[in-house]
Amino acid sequence: MSDTIVRPPFDPELATFLAALEARGPFTLTAEMLPRMRQLDVPEDVLDERLRSRGYQRRNVTVPGYLGDPIDLAIIDRVERTGAAGATAAVYSIHGGGMVFGHHLGNLDSFDDWLLDHDVVLVSVDYRLAPEYPDPYPVEDCYAGLVWVAAHADSLGIDPSRIVIAGQSAGGGLAVGTALLARDRQGPDLMAEILVAPMLDDRDDTVSTRQIDGVGVADRQMNRFAWDAYLGPRRATADVSEYAAPARAADLSALPKTYIDCGSAEVFRDEDVAFASRLWAAGVDAELHVWPGAFHGFTSMVPDAAISRTATAALADWTRRLLGDPSPIERAARRQDRSVDGVSR
Repeated sequence: MSDTIVRPPFDPELATFLAALEARGPFTLTAEMLPRMRQLDVPEDVLDERLRSRGYQRRNVTVPGYLGDPIDLAIIDRVERTGAAGATAAVYSIHGGGMVFGHHLGNLDSFDDWLLDHDVVLVSVDYRLAPEYPDPYPVEDCYAGLVWVAAHADSLGIDPSRIVIAGQSAGGGLAVGTALLARDRQGPDLMAEILVAPMLDDRDDTVSTRQIDGVGVADRQMNRFAWDAYLGPRRATADVSEYAAPARAADLSALPKTYIDCGSAEVFRDEDVAFASRLWAAGVDAELHVWPGAFHGFTSMVPDAAISRTATAALADWTRRLLGDPSPIERAARRQDRSVDGVSR
């Protein structure tokens, strides 16, 4: 990338992390890297022990995906639910990774500080990945899983009127595509959608995609690689559906209440800001945050940075307003209940 390109500066704490990352040498995503990038970083039994230490348990179910092919859902619920008797809210989570990598159990820690203090059932969908399974497999798998969850709400202990769809990066784009399918097919009625730095536009034609080219995390090259794997030669042509690339949707009306955030120094910034503006124009209740100096995935990669804590607190506040309690006292009590040897987990 030319040094003459002007771009927003990185937050100082985040810049320190990037400098250490860049010291390892240049990174270019290739197809040969995908098998490793699709693996969990920890064994599943270790992951389950971490969940139990936080008062949660996991089970897997196999459900029909696109064209009836089997896909897996992880169902994560409290060992002992502490809320009022009856059905609870559900969060249907779609993992990131450019539709080409990532794992449906790989981001569970990211829910600790804004979701898992609530009495919710968390469902994470193991959708199939490109390039082996290109469009429409990923978004149709996500929609099929959502339909199954809504149809089995009673057995899951879920209130079908309180299903929230959530996704980060590619998962955010798939979440919007799934919400559009649910609207257009008269499918499950979503309560809200949470979009963390969503990947929405295949056309590679914004200021931010030109700024974040060879710098930061998830830059222009990675974005192009992912869309090429997902769409093939159709990328950036007229032959792309709004369910695959939701920035192309002509009508955003009747979408659920939406939370969107992104960084000022990330490739998806402009498409996310434009999407929020179009939601408002369509009469949708949307909240947008653009975090100054933040790169893609900053809250996961540098969670203790001041800007990361601020971003997570904003999402926690929005979630509390959406779902109601817990109050700060209740949150503290639940953390104490989950403590082991006096150390909160």
